[in-house]
Amino acid sequence: MENVILAIHLILALLLIGVVLLQRSEGGGLGMGGGGGGAVSGRAAATALGKITWVFAGCFIATSITLTILAAADSASNSVIDQIGGTAPVETPAADPATPLTALPPADAPAAPPPADAPATPPATTP
Repeated sequence: MENVILAIHLILALLLIGVVLLQRSEGGGLGMGGGGGGAVSGRAAATALGKITWVFAGCFIATSITLTILAAADSASNSVIDQIGGTAPVETPAADPATPLTALPPADAPAAPPPADAPATPPATTP
């Protein structure tokens, strides 16, 4: 089912590209050019190619939404980990909060940088 809709979607994409390329360019981008006809409105007369373009575009959007719904339904049934054959990681139990950590300084001890008079490593000299 999904492959049939995908094939229709691709055919519609090619038809839509072809119909758009067949249309006459009116220049002036964003519908601001051409027109003529004496009407004050900025809307040009609807041609057969314009109507076909709208039909193909509507069908293209409908197949896009259908493919999205089908893909979401397929992905909800399984996980990526299931697809590769792995197992989900198991959480390890947390440490008991009652046991104190001995490596940490007391809470009231100030945090201080290492002493400044600590000897630095001398630079390596080459003979």
